[in-house]
Amino acid sequence: MIRFPFILLALTVLTLLLLPFQLIALAFNLRMQRSIPHLFHRVLCKVVGIRIREVGQRCREAPALILANHVSWLDICVISALGPVVFISKSEVARWPVFGWLAKLQRTIFIDRQARHRTGAATEEIGDRLLTGDAVVLFAEGTSSDGIRILPFRSALIGAVHHALGKSDHHSAITVQPMSLAYVKFSGLPIGRALRERVAWYGDVDLIPHFIGVLASGAIDVTVSWGEPIPYDMQADRKQIARRAEAEVRRLTGAALRAGAAGSAAAAPPDLPHSQPLPA
Repeated sequence: MIRFPFILLALTVLTLLLLPFQLIALAFNLRMQRSIPHLFHRVLCKVVGIRIREVGQRCREAPALILANHVSWLDICVISALGPVVFISKSEVARWPVFGWLAKLQRTIFIDRQARHRTGAATEEIGDRLLTGDAVVLFAEGTSSDGIRILPFRSALIGAVHHALGKSDHHSAITVQPMSLAYVKFSGLPIGRALRERVAWYGDVDLIPHFIGVLASGAIDVTVSWGEPIPYDMQADRKQIARRAEAEVRRLTGAALRAGAAGSAAAAPPDLPHSQPLPA
């Protein structure tokens, strides 16, 4: 726990330093409103000790919708550290102390999941963001999981692809790219069943104790895998897009977890016979 107050102090100072610039950028609609959150999360990952390994490449074409699995609140930090993005989040997050405020500063799109009749308005807002050049991240499972299983991808908000294309005179396709997050080590140890809940934030786990536990611990290793970006036109079926992305994210996550386990086993020293003394 000695580590926690120092990291919290560093993050507080970082927030206060960047806050005036982000407020000005939002007020005057400046381009740096995208780059400041990216810088914030890059530094945050360095301070906390989040080590990111990328497999594949992120598509740089716009408009782009990124469909990802969801493991933890850490996902926001990891993805934002890799490049400017905006997230889609449940509306309850906007009311959270501190975290909701930070999400608003990052221009998060808030969706009321309880009001299904507002899905059209939600897809319209997402589509508008896509057309303005934002790379939009959708956690397509609709909730977080333990990081091993991939839950079925929901297709409703993927309809934003059709909205954007129907409204644009300049784009004939929207790029959709699957992305996988796999947390493979925690404090230098392979993340097995015993350590899974130290990183994954899901179910009824309280946010604040989980947040403190992560900041008080050591390094976290995460593998971010990019799937093949696919341009979709107006004829594309959103359910088909969801199924295809889900299958790709499941494949990428499994590969990353296996590679992480294999790497840990390879790094471990061989067992020595009981009669053989340990090296000095």
